[in-house]
Amino acid sequence: YVPCDICKGARYNRETLQVRYKELNIAEVLDLTVDDALESFANIPPIRRKLATMAEVGLGYIHLGQPAPTMSGGEAQRVKLSRELSQIATGRTLYILDEPSIGLHQRDNIRLIDSLRQLRDSGNSVIVVEHDEEMILSADHVVDMGPKAGRHGGQIVATGTPKEIAKSNSLTACYISHKKRIPIPKSRRERNGKSLVLIGAKGNNLKDITVEFPLGLFICVTGVSGSGKSTLVNETLRPLLSKALYRSFDEPLEYKSIHGLEHIDKVVEVNQAPIGRTPRSNPATYTGVFTDIRKLFELTPEAKIRGYKAGRFSFNVKGGRCETCKGAGVQTIEMNFLPDVYVTCKDCDGLRYNRETLEVKYKGKSISDIFSMTINQAVEFFGSIPHILQKVKTLQEVGLGYLTLGQPSTTLSGGESQRVKLSTELSKRDSGRTLYILDEPTTGLHFEDVRVLLDVLNRLVDKGNTVIVIEHNMDVVKVADHIIDLGPEGGEKGGEVVCAGTPEEIMKKGIGYTAKYLKRHIERKK
Repeated sequence: YVPCDICKGARYNRETLQVRYKELNIAEVLDLTVDDALESFANIPPIRRKLATMAEVGLGYIHLGQPAPTMSGGEAQRVKLSRELSQIATGRTLYILDEPSIGLHQRDNIRLIDSLRQLRDSGNSVIVVEHDEEMILSADHVVDMGPKAGRHGGQIVATGTPKEIAKSNSLTACYISHKKRIPIPKSRRERNGKSLVLIGAKGNNLKDITVEFPLGLFICVTGVSGSGKSTLVNETLRPLLSKALYRSFDEPLEYKSIHGLEHIDKVVEVNQAPIGRTPRSNPATYTGVFTDIRKLFELTPEAKIRGYKAGRFSFNVKGGRCETCKGAGVQTIEMNFLPDVYVTCKDCDGLRYNRETLEVKYKGKSISDIFSMTINQAVEFFGSIPHILQKVKTLQEVGLGYLTLGQPSTTLSGGESQRVKLSTELSKRDSGRTLYILDEPTTGLHFEDVRVLLDVLNRLVDKGNTVIVIEHNMDVVKVADHIIDLGPEGGEKGGEVVCAGTPEEIMKKGIGYTAKYLKRHIERKK
């Protein structure tokens, strides 16, 4: 997208732009942040009320005319919520929110909870799917699902008030009652003297800042919503590293220089994007263990007699697959104006392969039986085959033992997809000079899943690598070796480095919202 040559991105013609209110034309009004607009329209109640509700749910930093595609899922959800708050229905509306705390600093999260209480106090009902501890403790009634994930879940393990839930033996109860907790490291990793130093970052709201990223550490970039975290890491640092290391065409936002590139040889972004967009992709194909398993079947006596090669056991090529569903196991029904619908293939009954291929067995299991195994089962089954065991074992270690090897990528959550990617990185050999970047990896994760994730990230750092995480979750922030806190506010009032250092140094300085809420979080868990 490039700005229009005629209006220069203003969207309106010259005549319309000549009409002004308080010296501002309509394009200039749309360029205001919500907080700035509140000052300009303070004397106009209908407008002020709508702007105030946007500020209440933590959107004071966004621009009135900001295009919807540039908003995160959490921001879009809070825009919708603010609309409802500004015209609260009385008594008969049911609101359903799925993880509204995504992208919110703890300060803004408390504002969001207050907004949801307003909806409740007007007689409405609010159902929230959430993992955030503050949100759970603020609820009137909690429904706890489990006891575990996947086929070991799907049951209601506890219901009641937060206090009643805390008395049960569920995983959620153990964490909110502090019987289980994510521990603070006994000691922080020491700096090795090597750093990436980004000088003069000016993208979006960044104020010509210089930021040091000490290498070989677990680094957490924090700050209130809109403070410039994504601009700094995702839109400046990552693209410039990709350009320097891989000659990519991804242009970074404005900066003056960077020092220390000689200390890293690889940059990996581990996000929550799907590992594939069709039912054909799954944990086995993504991690590469599918190739190893196919080669194993090629070596079976039955395959040798029939002359089957490894390709025979692929569902992506003709030969051994079911041709009715082309090896997908499902047939796609395209729907007008609705998402596609997948139905089990009638010919292979979802097994993906034809009869002849399924007749070949390894230890009594067909290739389809292998795909139906959970990762926990696969770890036992392939215990004597090191190169396969290594890959399935790392999937188990990142907390995905409940998934099946052939679980379609379309059924994986964002957190599950991210952990599949992390397991793939763990199974690779590296030089100890890799920089990993993760943006809010705790999205969609339960307390126990966060603990497992942190174990994985620490393993990467223990190998000498560097992990940079953009995060608001205080359990992650307290575990980091080094914190870079941006702010002090969002939008134009942000974009500066508020403070940097270990969690202990941040709390001692007491500057900014992160220091305040981190101290409060740690004291509450004692």
